[in-house]
Amino acid sequence: MSVDLDFLRWDDTLTEDQRMIRDAVREFVDTDVLPNIGRWCDEGTFPEQLIPKIADLGLLGVTVPEEYGGAGLDYHTYGLITQELERGDSGLRSFASVQSSLCMFPILKYGSEEQKRKFLPDMAAGKKIGCFGLTEPEGGSNPATPRTTAKKTANGWVLNGEKMWITNGGISALAVVWAQTGNSPADIRGFIVERGTKGFSTPEIKKKIGLRASITSSIVLEDCEVGDDALMPGTDCGLKAPLSCLSMARFGIAYGGIGAAIGCLEEALDFTSTRKPFTKTLDHYQLIQAKLANVFTDICLAQGLAYRVGALLNDGKWIPEHISMAKRNNVRMALEAARTCREILGANGITYEFHAGRHETNLISVDTYEGTYDIHTLILGRHLTGKAAFD
Repeated sequence: MSVDLDFLRWDDTLTEDQRMIRDAVREFVDTDVLPNIGRWCDEGTFPEQLIPKIADLGLLGVTVPEEYGGAGLDYHTYGLITQELERGDSGLRSFASVQSSLCMFPILKYGSEEQKRKFLPDMAAGKKIGCFGLTEPEGGSNPATPRTTAKKTANGWVLNGEKMWITNGGISALAVVWAQTGNSPADIRGFIVERGTKGFSTPEIKKKIGLRASITSSIVLEDCEVGDDALMPGTDCGLKAPLSCLSMARFGIAYGGIGAAIGCLEEALDFTSTRKPFTKTLDHYQLIQAKLANVFTDICLAQGLAYRVGALLNDGKWIPEHISMAKRNNVRMALEAARTCREILGANGITYEFHAGRHETNLISVDTYEGTYDIHTLILGRHLTGKAAFD
């Protein structure tokens, strides 16, 4: 069953290039991802063989200038790309988001010219994969007091500590690591630690119920010695630097949630148009139509929110609270959409033959990482009242 889900005619607002890029990613997901994603999730493996094609499509470092190997595109186009990737799987979008927003972005914004030239072109080409180390085992939602330390030496720095829930960790050639160099949040600095550095390791985290087609690791730093050239010089602004990276990643997630929800709705529409448990197909029944209508409406509203934030980002008129609202709303919307569509599928919804159940378990994690739903609620509450409720 084919239904045009572009109800509010968003395609009319896109440039020809934006539609072409979006459609190319959509075709890639339909051809290379969806037929195989169930198997990859069942096996708990990330499809590393797709990295060259992802890079060839220009999906790594989308907003990075061409002089550093990126595509030099706008933020709305980047969002549309993450939307289509997450229509395939949250793990696939996470891979691209971490590479682009959490690794390439800080090197571009805070790195030296030498660091930009050394790392960004190879990262855009998929030859070097990066990971981002901020969250710690005891830190969770509070990144302001990391226990990971960087001590100055005559030859550079010595890093000690542990980071948790690191996407891409096991396949990374480098890690952007945030460490405490003093006694306050103003002393948090960013370092580029390359694979092979003594004392650097990335043990894999296994037995996950979601994001199974994604590599999740910890980062262990044991007397890890790096030179002065590992320090990103622009990170002398304290916690503001890593938080700006999180904003870029959360922006892509807000679009990604839309893609996951669209994937679930498309599947539910196809299923209900052919499933005939009684005298008529499921899509004849009022309860089913109500569920479909609710999911459809929620997707349209989420598109309006995310796409407006994308426009604000392009115009330089955004604030972090815009992204918090979009991430908070759209991921929770997608989680509810996946649950509803999985219910519509009945027992089929818990199998990898269908997609809604997989999206649901993935989105449980997405609802938690890059700031939980509750943390983004408090960010918005602080914006409204001027009072922080984090302590």
